[in-house]
Amino acid sequence: MTSLSLINFYRALTRHKREALLTIGGLALGIAAFLVLGLYVHFQTSFEKWLPGHDRVQLVQTEWRRTDGPFTGTLPYTMGGLLEQLKQDFPGLVGTRIQGGEAGGSVIHDGAAVLDDIAQVDADFLKVFPLVMQRGDPATALADPNAVVLSATAARRYFGNADPIGQTLAITLEKTANYRVTGVFEDLPGNTDLRFTMLTRIPAVHGEDWWYKWGSTAVATYLRFPSADAASAFAGRLPGFIDRRGFADLGPNASDTVALKLLPIAEQHLHPAGKEGASLRLTVATLGLVGLLTLFIAAVNYVNLATARAGLRAREVAVRKVLGGDRPMLMRQFLTESVLTAALATLLGLILTELSLPFVNAAGGLSLTIPYAIVLPALALLTVVIGIVAGLYPALLLSGFPPAQVLASARAPGGGRSGARTREALVVLQFALATAFIICALVLIAQMRHVRATDLGFERDGLLVVSSLNYSDLEPGPTARLMAAFRAVPGVSAVTTADAAVGGLGNNNLDNFAVPGRPGTGPALRRVLVGSDFFAVYRPRLLAGRLFDDARRTDDASGIPPEGERNIVINRTAAARLGFATPQDAIGKTFQTEGPRTIIGVVEDLRFASPRLPSDPAYYMAFRGVAPFPVVTLRYRGQTRAVMEDARIAWQQILPQVPFIADTGETHLRRLYQDDDRAGRLFAIGAGLAVVIGCLGLWGLAAFDTQRRVKEIGIRKTLGASSVNIVRLLVGRFVRPVLLANLIAWPLALVAARTWLAGFDDRIALSPLFFIAASALAVLIAVLTVIGHALRASRATPAWALRHE
Repeated sequence: MTSLSLINFYRALTRHKREALLTIGGLALGIAAFLVLGLYVHFQTSFEKWLPGHDRVQLVQTEWRRTDGPFTGTLPYTMGGLLEQLKQDFPGLVGTRIQGGEAGGSVIHDGAAVLDDIAQVDADFLKVFPLVMQRGDPATALADPNAVVLSATAARRYFGNADPIGQTLAITLEKTANYRVTGVFEDLPGNTDLRFTMLTRIPAVHGEDWWYKWGSTAVATYLRFPSADAASAFAGRLPGFIDRRGFADLGPNASDTVALKLLPIAEQHLHPAGKEGASLRLTVATLGLVGLLTLFIAAVNYVNLATARAGLRAREVAVRKVLGGDRPMLMRQFLTESVLTAALATLLGLILTELSLPFVNAAGGLSLTIPYAIVLPALALLTVVIGIVAGLYPALLLSGFPPAQVLASARAPGGGRSGARTREALVVLQFALATAFIICALVLIAQMRHVRATDLGFERDGLLVVSSLNYSDLEPGPTARLMAAFRAVPGVSAVTTADAAVGGLGNNNLDNFAVPGRPGTGPALRRVLVGSDFFAVYRPRLLAGRLFDDARRTDDASGIPPEGERNIVINRTAAARLGFATPQDAIGKTFQTEGPRTIIGVVEDLRFASPRLPSDPAYYMAFRGVAPFPVVTLRYRGQTRAVMEDARIAWQQILPQVPFIADTGETHLRRLYQDDDRAGRLFAIGAGLAVVIGCLGLWGLAAFDTQRRVKEIGIRKTLGASSVNIVRLLVGRFVRPVLLANLIAWPLALVAARTWLAGFDDRIALSPLFFIAASALAVLIAVLTVIGHALRASRATPAWALRHE
């Protein structure tokens, strides 16, 4: 490009500063939104791809094919002893199990218990997951059952700059034992679901029926194959394996009840079990689409403003043609200028992205960075494409103007009626997408408010959940003293234990209830083991019958063998699943599972898990005092911080060797919503920028159109038009395409909102108010955007307007 061309480009920008700023700024905002959301999608789709040979590692999933139980579907876990049985039937198979992980145990360090991310794995773990080792031999690092391998950060935390190899750590899993450090691996990256900083050997379990019970889930099992074809061939042999090994628990044709499925580890992050997995995939796809549509809106806006601005240069083109410029030269000039303008916008968009990433990461709990090796070539291609598309129409239009006609005209041509219609169509397209974004944003906000305010079946305020008891094999004496100490904490009104708690904590177990007159083993109900005062703490609504009473020996399952008779309380969903028309009909009925179970009460569903999941049919079995596998929950009034600190002091006085882990029930519930909150914030960024870009374009077009109609306005005012008439004329000129945009926006938003809401079991209704409010907001934004130009034009005196050039 010659220096003269660069001078012309500079003059074109500086001569119409406002139009240039709107054109470049709108495209820059669109590129920034596209980059931020694109980085999020790239991050979410890159999980485990950092692992060498990740394409040969497969997760073994358990597919529970029963249609009458809470666990219907696919779970990313298997029974504990599956790998042992697989290796017995398929010699040479390479695999590992992972138990624990995030907050999986504690370390006794400097006389205090410190919670850490400890995972228990098999000796072949480093063959399946070849982590980068800083110290130690990966072939032998986990050979010793008492070995521990640390991350680089954990090694520095416990040993400083000293050599950790050969040192010992006191680690508490179920019991406290000394482990010898045999290796140090590099810290795991952020794009991984493998949450551990320490690796120890998984304990050998012999004679434990639950470890080898088919259909149960206890560990994550991974297998490494030589190739994808070998994995596919192995998957074909699994049904026969299940029929052989699962016969004792599941009967003949066990593979019809339970299946084992292989999932490539790189797909695990976006394919977790249940509705939450589908929701994550939908969220990632939606945000990627929002990024593309925001970029598309920005590109449309850029083309629209570029075509409008080009008309201002008609006389310049005419003069250059008179001085000898030909059409090909002019087209090259306009296309080059358009590409350079797009390049400036791209550079500004990249700068905005870098500046915004720290805030996006902080708001979303992310660690996004720009991979320039990938981004820069993609942006270069994008710049050229947008520049050519935006510059082609003005280049063809302007280079074809007859010089004499342009120089003789009282005003510069603007593309005629076809140009105006083209710009109006582009405005309709922009605001259709922007209005659809507004509708979806309103639905998203309303749904998340509904989720937070919905009745969960229990009083969510004033709950403190202490999960530390799961991190040590405690004797009954200290546990009983701890419960008494918690009850003595000022403000605490009740304390209980259970193997389940708000936030989805605890165990997931089920039993089949044989229903008289129905074939088969009957529906499966989730089993919840509760201690004293469980219902006093959670306060569910009693629908029929009575609750457990410690004074009644028949209500206490302690000491009664599984096949013995026990009283139970069920929830509303379980009563319906068992076939009762009303809760009252269930009272006194006895069902057979491991033993006879007599229903003494029916309570409202307690929704401890994600709002996306349906309420499970559940039954509660009581243990006087402390329940097995206990999670402690305190009901309190007063200041949370004071109650938390008093509970911590009580814990440390009785169990100093175990870390105190506690959070409020509200905190646990917020964690269930955090993924949707993060997606909502990112969606709001894209939607907000889409609206802003549309407004910038509309404002620029309003300025351009008003400037071109100054003489028309003067004539109208001379003929008697009032300022109100002029404002109505100019505002209506741009409100009309915004109104037409709703014909496109409403169906798009309806499909999108329905698809997203389908991921929630408890969801709001799609009221027409969302659509009406969004359309009204879009119209209001459009009116406020153009009314300033309209008011200025309406106040101009007719004499000035008729002399205006």
